[in-house]
Order: sequence, then structure tokens, then C-alpha cells
Amino acid sequence: MTTAILTALPTAPALVPMLSFLEPSRLWLLLLIPALVSLYLGLVRRGRRRRAAIGRTMFDLVIPRDRTWLRHVAVGLSILSLATLTLAFAKPKDEVSVPRERATIVVTIDVSLSMEATDVEPNRIEAAKAAAEDFVTSLPPKFNVAVVSFAGTATTLVPPTLDRGAATAAIQALQPQPSTAIGEGIYTSLAALAQVPPDPDDPEAVVPARIVLLSDGKTQVGRSSSEAAEAAKAQDVPIYTIAYGTADGYIEVSGRREPVPVDRSELARVSRVSGGEAYTATSAGQLKEVYEDIGSSVGTEKVDQEVTSRYAGFGLALAVLAAFGMISLGARWP
Repeated sequence: MTTAILTALPTAPALVPMLSFLEPSRLWLLLLIPALVSLYLGLVRRGRRRRAAIGRTMFDLVIPRDRTWLRHVAVGLSILSLATLTLAFAKPKDEVSVPRERATIVVTIDVSLSMEATDVEPNRIEAAKAAAEDFVTSLPPKFNVAVVSFAGTATTLVPPTLDRGAATAAIQALQPQPSTAIGEGIYTSLAALAQVPPDPDDPEAVVPARIVLLSDGKTQVGRSSSEAAEAAKAQDVPIYTIAYGTADGYIEVSGRREPVPVDRSELARVSRVSGGEAYTATSAGQLKEVYEDIGSSVGTEKVDQEVTSRYAGFGLALAVLAAFGMISLGARWP
């Protein structure tokens, strides 16, 4: 047993209920603290009874009664120092974000005709292409990137590759097409992940994967996006969705204005089911910020790291304060 949650120990002291430790068995030393507190309180009561019986003693002349509070503070700090150092002895750990070595990101972009709406300058698709290019080039160099586009059908334009030039060229060449099939876009993205090249240093390693899906509408044809999200969840591939556009968007169809308001609900459901996150962008600037936020999320991972020094430092600081208090009991400051 290398890890444990303190709350999993029903009789262990619950001083820090959410901490995890590498050596949780050492936490039983915390049981010494109530014993020490009881001993100290017993000695205090005993001293009071003696003073009540025989009056002032020589000890009272050294430590006047008006400084008794200082003794209590010093003992309290000593007890806290002992508790904190015991936690450090149990090797506490915490989750920290570290750069991810390798991963595969599938950039999945909706190219339906509604992406020609000009509610975002110069229009949705051109702004989306520019932001997606910046996103791809900002990813760590060892990340594989795939590009998938979808409208009425979905196509893998670039399979997973380290070649950023191929990915950005494919994004630049995107052209609007009829209809919207979000579910097909997700299934095609999952299929693209089967083409991830093995790590030359560790061919058996399972590289984490994420899908970043940008769309402005809801499914009109093809398989259900909810079922596709379930398939992504089964493969442990979270989907980060970006609902792009505004409620006032429209396109020209045969000389008529056709409203194409962004639909956020379906994309939010996709991200929730798959275990990803849902974002909304109503301008080119916001879209860039969203991609930056996603990049920081997929580019790091949470790992356990020992933080013993943090608690040892707290314990040492408390011990110094306790020592200062004890010295003050026996010294007269100028």
C-alpha cells in the first residue's frame, strides 16, 4: 500500500482530511498529541492545587502569574510543531501540473454552410481557421496532431502527425459544405486516433488523446452526437467542444437571410458525456483565448509529488516560535 487518504482511516486523527500520504502508517504517531495535551493539563491543574494549598513558591517568583499565558502559548506552539512534523514524517503528497511528454490532439472543425455567417469578422470559418492554426503551432513539438473536417459527412484530412505544416495547410484549405453531422465528426476523429504512430522510445505506451471540436450548429444528419460522445468516453478520449458564433448570425440563401444562431446545448452535452469541457466563443479574440486555455489543459497532466518539505518548514517555524516563547519565560528583555 503506497498511498492512502487520511479520511480512509476511521480512527486516525482528522487534522487534514483531504491529504494523501506515501507513508500513512506513520500518522498513528499523532495519537501521542492528545496524550501530551492531557499530561500538560494535568500538570497545570496539579500546580494550581499546590499553590492553593501552600501559597506562592520560588517558582512563582521566577515565572510570575501574569506571564502564565506565555507558557501556555509556548506549549501550544510546541504541540502544533510536533503535529506538523509528524505529517511531514508521513510524506504528504499533492497533485501538481507538469508538462505532458506526448499526446495526440484531433482538431475537428465544422465546415457547414452556417460557418459563412459574418457575425464574427471576417466570417466564422475564416476566424476559426486562423485560431486553429495558431493552436496547432502552439502545441508541444512531441504532440501528434490530426485534422478532421465535417459537414454532411466527415473526413480525416491529416492523420496524426508531428508535421505542423501539413496540419496548418489542411486547415487553411477548408471550404464550407452543406449540412452538419457532429456525430460523424466525432466518430471519424476516434478512427483517426487508430493511426497514431507508436512512440519510438516506448512502442507499447498508450498515449493520451483529446478531441478539440469546433462547431456552430446542431446535428442535422448522421449518427447521434450523444452516442458518439459515449464512444469517446469508452475509449477515454475527452472532447473539448467550442460553440462558436452568436445568436444573431445569418447567411444569405438565394437572396434571403437565413438565421444560423449558434447552438450550445448539444456541444455542452457532448463534452459532459465524454468527460471533456465545453467552451463558448462569440468573437475571434475569444476563440483565440479558448484555444489557449485548451492548450494549457491538454499540454499538462496532474501527477503526485511529495511535499514533505512544505510541512517540515511549517513545523520548523512553529518550533522556533515555541523556543522563543520558552526563552522569554526565563529571560528579562531590556
